[in-house]
Amino acid sequence: MNSLPNVDISALYESYDTAARNATLSSLEQAYHDTGFAALVGHPIPATLITEMREQVRLLFQRPLAEKRSLCISQDNYRGYIPIGFFTPNAGSDEADYYEGYKLHEEISLGHPLRTECSLYGPNKWPENSDALQSAVSAYWQHCDQLRDVLLSAFAEIVGQKPNYFQNWFDVSLSNMTLLHYPASERSGDHYGIHPHKDTDMLTILAPDPVGGLMLRPKQSGEWINADALENTLIVNVGDMLEIWSNEYFTSTPHKVVNTSGLERYSFPYFAVPGYDTLIRPEPTANKSKDKAVDREMHCGEVSAKIWSSNWPDAAAIENRYDPYIN
Repeated sequence: MNSLPNVDISALYESYDTAARNATLSSLEQAYHDTGFAALVGHPIPATLITEMREQVRLLFQRPLAEKRSLCISQDNYRGYIPIGFFTPNAGSDEADYYEGYKLHEEISLGHPLRTECSLYGPNKWPENSDALQSAVSAYWQHCDQLRDVLLSAFAEIVGQKPNYFQNWFDVSLSNMTLLHYPASERSGDHYGIHPHKDTDMLTILAPDPVGGLMLRPKQSGEWINADALENTLIVNVGDMLEIWSNEYFTSTPHKVVNTSGLERYSFPYFAVPGYDTLIRPEPTANKSKDKAVDREMHCGEVSAKIWSSNWPDAAAIENRYDPYIN
């Protein structure tokens, strides 16, 4: 295993062609059981929209630092600007991850009752004069929601559930997106854009940046490989939630970003997360190789909130972080 699996999913939108659909399901099953990642072709997200998203993300991070910092995330609102070096450095390293970000969550009204149960619900922060950014994000988010539903229906079919098995879980979801800028760097491969990790969500959808730098470590080889993808593909990977639900039939795979290209890198991953009160437990029959359910479960809201609160740095750590805009 030294390359990212490629799967054409166009047949998932052509249900009348049963043979093609079954072949696609088989390819998805192999890719996400063995690797946990795949580059998907035949998806319906317009290339022009992806280009517009990347341009709007670039323009967002070109705004003055003072303006971006005025929109910074806070302990009671995980939305807005994330400065370079803000979060806890990855384990085993003296340096924080080398990126700046902008966090967005699925929005609900200020008066929605779920806001009292989970602080991750609510309105997003937007910069002034950002109509073009908001329009692009809204359109892209809707496409990602639709692709999420198509893929989760396919995964449900693969393990013998009804195609609409997952839909109710996403009624008021915790799906979110991170807009990311990795500054140009020519440093060695141990200088992470984002350190090695596994996603906790159901699915992550990513339009790959032509600069590259995303790497994954498939379980078969245990070696890091480049997540190279063809033009007009989407890289989609399974997170811990779907791994647990499938009784570890689908694989949540470690990945990282190392940008040594000397070029600016921009990305905007979409993370599919069910609603706050969803408790994910293994479905014993989902994994054909296991006789019983693994001892794992995950409460979506609690895990999402814990990830946020546990990442929050103390004031001293913030002051000591490397920030190229200041240093």
